[in-house]
Amino acid sequence: MLALSDAVNEGRIPNAEIVIVVSDKADARGLELANERGIETRTIERRGRTREEHEGEIITLLHEHQVDLICLAGYMRLLSPCFIEAFRGKILNIHPSLLPDFPGLDAQRQALEHGVKVSGCTVHFVDETLDGGPIIAQRTVTVMEGDTVETLSARILEQEHKLYPESVASVLIRD
Repeated sequence: MLALSDAVNEGRIPNAEIVIVVSDKADARGLELANERGIETRTIERRGRTREEHEGEIITLLHEHQVDLICLAGYMRLLSPCFIEAFRGKILNIHPSLLPDFPGLDAQRQALEHGVKVSGCTVHFVDETLDGGPIIAQRTVTVMEGDTVETLSARILEQEHKLYPESVASVLIRD
């Protein structure tokens, strides 16, 4: 979220603004950081509600704010077909692997366990499949001898902070 906010503020994502940051966790660090930057935030908790109720409230909120593009960051749940349909082609996600390799959780651990020499990150459109939507862009990261999940994750995160804003800018230019 900060990398996208910085890119908007620095003009690297031209003619854009972050209108709201939404989380299902009231203590999410992204909400705190967004508030510090004067960005509107909202917590919409899942607990005690159906997926349809939860996502329906988010859809309504995003429509009220006239959101043109949704950028997921740390959203660790598949979106329902209803949500996807409400914003088809307008939802982006960043994932810490070179998709289609290592979708889902623990991508860096999966990469190390498989002994790959190159990993990286992918920005993709979100569809109904797990990390399976059309790829927008990828960035590679060399897996070093002795890498741990933590060291590899840190190097991938550096590239994610560059790739996500570049990808958002390219998608907005196309629209």
